[in-house]
Amino acid sequence: MKAGVGLFSALALFLLMGAVLTQKPRPKKPTRRPTTRRPSVPQPAEPAQPEPMEPTDFPPVILGPPSMYTDCPRECSCTPSYPNALNCENRNIRTIPVIPSRTHYLYLQNNYISEVTAESFINASDIRWINLANNRIHRIDKNVFQKVPALLYLYAQRNNLKEVPAGLPASLEQLRLGRNRISKIPAGSFSRMGNLTLLDLYHNQLSDSDMGKTTFKDLKSLMQLNLANNILKKMPAGIPNGLIQLFLDRNRIDDVPKDYFDGFTHLAFVRLNYNQLSDKGLPKTVFNITTLLDLQLSHNQLASVPLFNGHLEHLHLDHNSIESINGTQICPYSLEADPNDHSLVPRLRYLRLDGNHLSPPIPLDVIMCFRHLHSIVI
Repeated sequence: MKAGVGLFSALALFLLMGAVLTQKPRPKKPTRRPTTRRPSVPQPAEPAQPEPMEPTDFPPVILGPPSMYTDCPRECSCTPSYPNALNCENRNIRTIPVIPSRTHYLYLQNNYISEVTAESFINASDIRWINLANNRIHRIDKNVFQKVPALLYLYAQRNNLKEVPAGLPASLEQLRLGRNRISKIPAGSFSRMGNLTLLDLYHNQLSDSDMGKTTFKDLKSLMQLNLANNILKKMPAGIPNGLIQLFLDRNRIDDVPKDYFDGFTHLAFVRLNYNQLSDKGLPKTVFNITTLLDLQLSHNQLASVPLFNGHLEHLHLDHNSIESINGTQICPYSLEADPNDHSLVPRLRYLRLDGNHLSPPIPLDVIMCFRHLHSIVI
């Protein structure tokens, strides 16, 4: 009996030990270490971003293609087909390079040039044509023109010039200075320039006091004078009598002297649009010029049609204050003249009268007088 009880106790102890051995130990939960906050370390400041470029900053210079000519500036173009031309236009250049001696035609328009100095032209004595249009030029050294004694054409419109350049060569035939800031024509600027045929001073700041009686007197060959878009109140004095085209649009002129056009031998085109002309400021026969072909008086304050010569072919009178038109009064010749005599038939072909206080129909006496009239705007 005691033996059975001992066997049972031993068996129970064995099972108990097996259960203990086979039981998986529970994983211990990791102990969370206390976190210590690190002291903040100041970060290095980021480098400041560069400020944006201003719109006035110049773009980089555009270099020209490789050239067979060793004297061709890198910022220009030289082609064998035009060996006497130096093309430096649209290159964003700031200064004029040294011009090769073989150059006759120099193109420098549409750049950022601010000054023209003689050093660039030291070898360029054969230049005939210089185009400096649309730059930022505020000064042209007078010594430049001593280096180019054969210069014929100088184009310097759309720049920042404040006066007519000094020392212009006597050889010059065309001078274009429109759209600058010119308010001064120094005395003697056009002396010795007897070969000049075209003078363009359009869209500047010239007033009556800036032009004296002798300003244009030496321009014996002048054929076209453009003084439009200035601040003139009077007709310019001393205009050469061989002039063919006179442009005075967009000024403040309100008076034309009675004998202003006396002595003109070839005057064919007169433009006085956008001024302040009225009947009071226009003598009746001031435009009775035998050589006149085209007369423009648009956008003024005229109340009647001025008298004109029978040789006139185009007449612009639109946008005035004209209320009536009498063909008998304005007809250069008698309506009873022989219609077969063409020398007595007015040559007017185009008449513009719109923008006035007129309404159709066109008066019959106007049609009877101006038999060559092809177009009339009313």
